[in-house]
Amino acid sequence: MYTHMPPNYTCPFCLFVQGVEDPNNKLVQSKQQDIVYQDEYVTALIATLWWPNNKGHVIIIPNRHYENIFDLPLDIAAHIHRVAQQVSYALKDCYTCDGISTRQHNEPGGSQDVWHYHLHVYPRYFNDNLNLTHGSLSDSEERAGYAAKLRAWFQTHNTYIKQRI
Repeated sequence: MYTHMPPNYTCPFCLFVQGVEDPNNKLVQSKQQDIVYQDEYVTALIATLWWPNNKGHVIIIPNRHYENIFDLPLDIAAHIHRVAQQVSYALKDCYTCDGISTRQHNEPGGSQDVWHYHLHVYPRYFNDNLNLTHGSLSDSEERAGYAAKLRAWFQTHNTYIKQRI
C-alpha cells in the first residue's frame, strides 16, 4: 500500500545480508567486517555514512526485505528494538557517549533513501549538533576499529544478551 520502491530495485541491504561486497562501493558500500551483531532475524552494522561528531553509529536491518515501517511485521519490529537497546548499551560502554538517539525514515517525504527498513542508533554527545550537520561516506578501515570494539562488547555480553533478546 505504501510502497515507493522502484521497479526492479536491487536492494543493497538484502545483498549485504547475503554476504555480497562490492569492491567499487557502487551498490553495496558496507563490508562484512562492519557487522557488530547478527542473528536469524536482524543484522546490526556500523553505518557507512558518518556525521562529524557522531562517528561509528549503528544501523539495524531485518534480514528479510521489508520496505518500510508499513511493511514491517510487529514481531520483527519488536526484535529490532530489543537489539537497539543492546546496541545502545554497547555504544554507552564502548564510546562513553552522553546519550543515544534513534532515527528511522519512511517514504520519500520522510527522507527514506534505501528501500529496506533500517533503524539508526547514534551515539550522542553534548553539543554534537547531530541535527545541524550532514553525513559523509566513511572509510572501511576506520569503520573496522569501531566495529571491532562493538563486536567485542557483544561477545563479552553474549549470555546477558540472549536472556534479554
